[in-house]
Amino acid sequence: MIPTIKKASLADVEIITPLFDAYRVFYEQATDITAAANFLSERLSKNESVIFIAFMNSEAVGFIQLYPIFSSVSLRATWLLNDLYVAGNARQQGVAAALLNQAKLFGIQSNAKWLLLETAADNFTAQSVYEKNGWIKQTDFFYQLPLDT
Repeated sequence: MIPTIKKASLADVEIITPLFDAYRVFYEQATDITAAANFLSERLSKNESVIFIAFMNSEAVGFIQLYPIFSSVSLRATWLLNDLYVAGNARQQGVAAALLNQAKLFGIQSNAKWLLLETAADNFTAQSVYEKNGWIKQTDFFYQLPLDT
């Protein structure tokens, strides 16, 4: 089954929050649903990030969050892929690939120069997913996806 991807709005914070909290817990942060919801609300209300949500059978199973950054050399906007999370029960089903593809499409549509992400140097599972989806390893923990064709 191919996941459905939707760009999140402020009205979707309640849907994203449990996934965002689980993502933070994965990175050894204490669970805090209220703080997670407030953080997401602030990012979306101030247009400080773009979030896409993945759904399977009408259930939110993953998200990706991008933050705008800029390249002085290319005089173009770029995007930092800061957060990518897929719920355990939805892994190995193409959700991460669908979210990465949506981020790429969004980058192209917004005329970005590239997408950039950072991951743990020992997160080999994530690195494999990035590389299978065209991301180029720049250092042990940085990846770039050029968008110019």
